[in-house]
Amino acid sequence: MTTSPNTQPAAPVDAPPPASDRPTLLSRALLLRFVSMIGASLSFFLLLSVVPAYAAEAGGGGAAGLATGSLMAATVLGELVTPRLVARFGYRVTLMAGLFLLGAPALVLTVSGNVAWIVAVCLVRGLGFALTIVAGGALTATLIPAERRGEGLALVGVVSGVPSLIALPLGLWLVTHTGYGTVAVLGGAASLAAIVSVLGLPDRQPKSEESVGVFRGLRTGALLRPVIVFAATATATGILVTFLPLAVPSASAGVVAVALFVQPASSTLFRWVAGRYGDRHGSARLVLPGLLLSAAGLLITAATGSAIAVVTGAAVFGAGFGLAQNATLTLMYARVSPSSFGTVSALWNLAYDGGMGVGAAGFGILAGVTGYPWAFAVTALLMLGALAPALRDRRTTSTPTADGAATAVHPPVLDADPR
Repeated sequence: MTTSPNTQPAAPVDAPPPASDRPTLLSRALLLRFVSMIGASLSFFLLLSVVPAYAAEAGGGGAAGLATGSLMAATVLGELVTPRLVARFGYRVTLMAGLFLLGAPALVLTVSGNVAWIVAVCLVRGLGFALTIVAGGALTATLIPAERRGEGLALVGVVSGVPSLIALPLGLWLVTHTGYGTVAVLGGAASLAAIVSVLGLPDRQPKSEESVGVFRGLRTGALLRPVIVFAATATATGILVTFLPLAVPSASAGVVAVALFVQPASSTLFRWVAGRYGDRHGSARLVLPGLLLSAAGLLITAATGSAIAVVTGAAVFGAGFGLAQNATLTLMYARVSPSSFGTVSALWNLAYDGGMGVGAAGFGILAGVTGYPWAFAVTALLMLGALAPALRDRRTTSTPTADGAATAVHPPVLDADPR
């Protein structure tokens, strides 16, 4: 069988339209969404390190761990149920509830120094944070044109990431100079003030389309594969943040500070690069490079006695993690209909939080047996266990239209072979 010489090969499934036809990215609604995004980020990260310190004054190191553990446990559980809440109440109501639950308990945090009270506040705030990141993330995806989703999600990462980089050290500085009460009030107010901005956002949760639930999503290969790859890279993030200060000789404390700055800076840069590239050539092509660079960066970091290796490893890992962040999330949104955006947001955040938690816990045990350098090397090799799903997602099929062009997004998994 021969093909006509005028027949053009199908473009990648997520190929963009011509540059002249590309829709505007920064709409009024997206700019308004940035307000609630920044408010939630400031509220969460201002208190992230402050609350464990406050708990430690009451009950020691165990109380500090309990405070953080309860916060993250509630976040993970909240991420599981949020898609159902979005399906029932819509994006806006769920996001507003999340901002309230994140902010209001912070205002009363210092009413009591009792550990049980602090844990209760953390549980409620964890649930609120889950609602904001899952419902908010899904709503944000509806505000970004599908043809520019990769670039839009990269911009979202910058807008949410910069406040966190500022708020985390700022919270500890404010505690030293103003006390816990002031930081708690500022953290609570940041989230509560952002509620007003949500009133101006559209509520685009479709009512007529069937949505994919979280557990069904985990049984759907098109969604599970990016989740596995991203979780593998997220494990290394938790490891670097937790153990790099312990693994590098104390005389090189400045090296650790540089490395922990370079890593998120590199991630932010390459998340943007991934968004720009993915919109033009397909995000599926970046999943495998993201995984390989992440593993390579961790392997380089294993040379903990070398300042150059530690900083270089952090930069390489950051590049891979930024690619993986953008590529996996963009790919997952492209594979479902808008009614399932909440599920995608939940699965991706579960991979992030779960990967970081499991990575840090498992690495601590491994390092106790092998020492830090070998533990870094072994973990890098274990990350390659996600090669199979990464390779599978690299092979993306297109869906040609009548004029021979490819559709801009993948067909929803509900209407396609879920393998």
